[in-house]
Amino acid sequence: MKILCISLGCDKNLVDTERMLGFLDRDGYTFTDDENEADIILVNTCCFIGDAKEESVNTILEMAKLKEAGSCKALIVAGCMAQRYKEEILKEIPEVDAILGVSACDEISGIIKRALEGEKGVSFPPLSGPYEPEGKRIVSTGGHYAFLKIAEGCDKRCTYCIIPSLRGPYRSVPMEQLLAEARELAEGGVKELILVAQETTLYGVDRYGEKRLPELLRELARIDGIRWLRLQYCYPEEITEELIEVMRTEEKVCHYLDIPIQHASGRVLRRMGRRTTPDAIRKRIESLRAAIPDIALRTTLISGFPGEDEDDHEILMQFVDEMEFDRLGVFAYSAEEDTPAASFPDQIPEEERERRRDAVMELQQAIAFERAQEQIGREMEVMIEGKVADENAFVGRTYMDAPNVDGLIFVNSDAPLMSGDFCRVRVTGALEYDLIGECIDEFTE
Repeated sequence: MKILCISLGCDKNLVDTERMLGFLDRDGYTFTDDENEADIILVNTCCFIGDAKEESVNTILEMAKLKEAGSCKALIVAGCMAQRYKEEILKEIPEVDAILGVSACDEISGIIKRALEGEKGVSFPPLSGPYEPEGKRIVSTGGHYAFLKIAEGCDKRCTYCIIPSLRGPYRSVPMEQLLAEARELAEGGVKELILVAQETTLYGVDRYGEKRLPELLRELARIDGIRWLRLQYCYPEEITEELIEVMRTEEKVCHYLDIPIQHASGRVLRRMGRRTTPDAIRKRIESLRAAIPDIALRTTLISGFPGEDEDDHEILMQFVDEMEFDRLGVFAYSAEEDTPAASFPDQIPEEERERRRDAVMELQQAIAFERAQEQIGREMEVMIEGKVADENAFVGRTYMDAPNVDGLIFVNSDAPLMSGDFCRVRVTGALEYDLIGECIDEFTE
């Protein structure tokens, strides 16, 4: 039978989707990207913020129409929204045949079998205990890069965040299991591993009693076939000197760091429940740039948090202007039910939240354009992602760019480059945030 799988939300959710695809492939199912051909539709949902929740609901309702039309025999809903709103989904959307919680990926085949037999399948294993996911993944990112999910859950409990309730406490994957998975991915052609978790910097604390991310990076760097290792979701207060040294000295570790700081006003950070200060964030950024001068720093911010006044907003604007992050994203605050911040006084009107978001992004656009101009004349290694139709030009990424969230580089080359190839490129121009370059030596596989 043919299955259409729709994965929504973050890259961590995508890894869960790929694990479910692996179980389904093992059990003889085939896959399609045509909703009209699908016998079974699986929607892996997200509900981290309001927009994600709306997208998940709309997708489920759209797929439900196919169930009504008779072309789809079973509609399965999984992921964070299923975990959070299981009763509401079953009650309000009768077309849904089964729902799975975030810890039930390995039960997908059995759930589908019961759904096809007419049973309303529901599975929500406990959000506790060791996190040791099994099974071979079906990589859906094109084959030359993949996300490596090194932990599940979170213990930080920021006042705006629902993740600990949806994903449980922080649980690290055993290192030997991660290394085996990474070797398998490399054997399948993956050349870039992107380490993800709710917080990668705490890897190992729960399992080994200490931070083991530096050790994990050293071991991953020894795997043949892996060319780049990229870190995301690194909380600034948990970045150690040892981690910085590994980034500086291990050739395969990209000089790139995603550090979600959320704000730069001490008052707002305290209300958010963040465990750092503006001065500490500033010092950590300075130490990173001192140790690794060419490091590309990415961050995310929240605008319009409850109680944020114009002074707080101006502090954030000044901080962004001063720090000149290479990459930056801003979310207008979304009040999520069952979080402390949702009941805080002084909620900011949506229009004002969005105005402040737009102001930060306008400032960052000018910074990003200037940073892109500074790259002209520089030589960098580039991973090719694809070809521009009808031109001797290719689309790629530098070490400064994570897939789907950062920029691209357009490479002019007469060489027959393929997705996943690496080549040396001289940057010749910039298109706003993206770069233009010329291939200057033979590509390397």
